[in-house]
Order: sequence, then C-alpha cells, then structure tokens
Amino acid sequence: MFSKEIYVQRREKLRKSVGSGLILLLGNDESPMNYADNGYHFRQDSTFLYFFGLNHPYLAAILDCETDEDVIFGNDLTVEDFVWMGPQPAIATQAMKVGVSKSGDIASLVSLLKEASVKGRKIHFLPPYRPENKIKLFEWLNIVPAYAKELTSLDLIMGVINQRNYKSPEEILEIRKACDVSVEMHTLAMRMAKPGVSEAQIAAAVQQVAVGAGGQISFPIIATINGQTLHNHYHGNVLKDEDMFLLDAGAETAMGYAGDLSSTIPVNGKFTSRQKDIYSICLDSHNTAISMLKPGVPFKEVYFESSRVIIRGLKDLGLMKGNVDDALANGAHALFFPCGLGHMMGLDVHDMEDLGEVNVGYVGEPKSTQFGLKSLRLGRKLEPGFVLTIEPGIYLIPELIDKWNANNHNRDYINYDKLEAYKTFGGLRNEEDFLITETGYELLGKQKPKNINEVESEWAKG
Repeated sequence: MFSKEIYVQRREKLRKSVGSGLILLLGNDESPMNYADNGYHFRQDSTFLYFFGLNHPYLAAILDCETDEDVIFGNDLTVEDFVWMGPQPAIATQAMKVGVSKSGDIASLVSLLKEASVKGRKIHFLPPYRPENKIKLFEWLNIVPAYAKELTSLDLIMGVINQRNYKSPEEILEIRKACDVSVEMHTLAMRMAKPGVSEAQIAAAVQQVAVGAGGQISFPIIATINGQTLHNHYHGNVLKDEDMFLLDAGAETAMGYAGDLSSTIPVNGKFTSRQKDIYSICLDSHNTAISMLKPGVPFKEVYFESSRVIIRGLKDLGLMKGNVDDALANGAHALFFPCGLGHMMGLDVHDMEDLGEVNVGYVGEPKSTQFGLKSLRLGRKLEPGFVLTIEPGIYLIPELIDKWNANNHNRDYINYDKLEAYKTFGGLRNEEDFLITETGYELLGKQKPKNINEVESEWAKG
C-alpha cells in the first residue's frame, strides 16, 4: 500500500474531474470455483485498488463530488469468521489507513443510494465486469444487467483513465519490480526448454518464481510449442527436438502491478536456419518499434512501421511480394501478424481494458475494422508516464492460410505456393515493457535475453 496521502490526492482529483453527483466504486467479491468456500485467488478491482489501496473482498465506496466526502462500506467480520481466517481489521480501521474517516455497512450504503436516487442525484459507476457487481447494481439501483454498460458514466470512465494512464514514480517502482521478476521467469524457461520436458513443467516452474517473489502471475501463462495460437493456455505437450517454445508470462506484485514478457526458445538450443530467418525479421520489427518510442508519436504509426519491417523481411524470403505500402494498406501483413503491437500496462496487464479500448487507447476515436489492425489496442499519441508493451510476432496459422488462399485474398502480396512449405512453422514473438519518458523511453526491468546468441547462451546454462 502507498502512503494514505497518495490515495487522498487521487480521490480529490477524481471528484474534481467528475464534477458533481456521487461516484460509486465497487470492489470485488470472492469468486467460488465450485462452491462458496472454495474460491479462486482473490484479486481486487484495479480501480478500487488505485483509489483506496485495500485488497479485501466485499468492499464498496462512495465519493461525494459536492461535499468532498469519501465513505468506505463493508460488513465487519465476526468471531466465527476469525476461527477460519484469523483476526481481521474492522472496516473503519481499514478506511483510516487510506485517509477515509467515515465508513459504514452495506445496508447503510444501500440506504444512501436510495436516498440519492429519490433526490435525483447523479450516481456515476464504471462498467461492471463481474456478475456479482451487475447483480448489486440491479438490487441497489434497479439497473438491469443487460443495460448496465450503457448506463455507465463516461465522465467517470474518462476521469479514471486520465489518472491511471499516467504512472507516478511510486507506480513505476512497482512495475519495475514486476518486470524484474518476469525476466527471472523467462530466463528459467530458457534454461528448462529441453527435449522431453513438458509445457506444464515449465509453466509450473515460472509460476513458482512469481509466487515465490511474494506476488502472483499477472495473467494465465502461455507456455506452448504451438506459438501460432496467440493465447494458447493448453500445457499438455512434451517438447521435441527442433520445436520452438513460446512463453508469454508476467509477474504481478503484491500491490497488483503487472509485468508482461514474451520469449521464443529453440528446444534443442539452436535455431534452425528457417527459424533464425523468421526470428530475425520479428526481432528487427521489435527493435524498430522500440526506436520510435517518444512523446508525440502516434502508436498507430509505430505499428505501421513495425509491420513494414515484417513485410520487407518476408518479401526477402519470398513469402510476400509487391509494394510494401500497398501490402500494408490492404492488410496483407495480417496473415502473419494478425494482432496488435502492444498495449497499456499497469494495475491491469491490459490496463483498464474493462473501461474500453477506444477510451483508453484511442481517446474516443473509432478503431479500424480491418482484420489485424482492429486488434491494435493502442493507437493514440504517446505521452510521458505511459507504460506499454512492444510485442510484434510472426505467426503461420495453417487454417488462416488455407482460408485466405481459397478466397484468393491478397494474392497480389502473398506467395501462397512458397508459403505451403511454412504451414507447420508455428509462431514466435518477443515482448518487453517500456515507460515513455519526457525525451524518449526507458526499458522497465532488467534486460531479457532476446538476441539469437543471448537466447541460445541462456539455454546452454540449463
């Protein structure tokens, strides 16, 4: 938890941004796996964490924009609860730690909301992503879950985004910690990725690194020899000679801040000539994108230039053809690069994705509907304080290749005959995390092995 003054200042700024009415911020509840007392790992709502810092379930809060008063609500636990959980601080005690002098139980929150509704006061709330919070809005404010998203407050959404997008020095320290642990997770995987080792063994080992550092993983681990499947959470394969192993994994600190890295590793310790060719193109794209990071640069332009590098490289291999800019404009590169280049990161690994990509990454401007480009989560001009990932990839997806080939899609730019021999290649990417500074960028965390000789040398240490 940061100092209480930080949370007080954050809430004061949010109240001024929204201007009037009541701001209702909902924490998260415990979420059962298969019955109430057998729950998933608890994770507090990130916006609640940002403004209140309390990592406890069943909390909610009100910020009153007219009276400048904040109140935290929750039901105190009983002695019978302590038998199972140990002594727990009272809600009032928790509230005082973050500069909130008033607290109440959930029944008093419901009464306050009903009174405010009768008086016609505006009640601002964020888009709910947990079903239990949708039910609360229905029970407390008579908001039908199907319409909850439509009735959320854009003033509150943009007020939250305009604070959380700009990372403070104390936040940067936390993200740096997460990135340092994330690098340790990836170097361990590089040393473990040997023939006969299972994906599950590596996934378990890297998760142990995150938990052992006092935190958690920041998202479900991707640990796979089938890197062409972008979000592959299946860990049932055994690594074989000449496979490539892709790890996408990050640590989350005890305070909830994320790291997010990707690595691709040759299972026998040496990239084949074909793997080396594709890996080098992807790494060139990665490094080109990094070199462009500075305030004022639209991230969409960084994506376009990184895509041009991939097109040129694949042209040199004979897999693509034609004019580079025409191929880019027609989305031909998306056959190999169907995802975005990166995303904002902070208390969420995809920061504030629950508040809408258009709001967070495009300042309200509409996103493209073109395949590939529509998956770019960030397009706005970069500003100091932004934290983001850079993660271009090259993916040979047989089903997508076959579909495009059958439909003659982008045939002027893709050499389908030569591509046939690459359909079993798989996929690869590198990913690192960066802070936009006043003059350029800063790599967050220690340097992860990413050049070919660095990855192969790290493998040899295993």
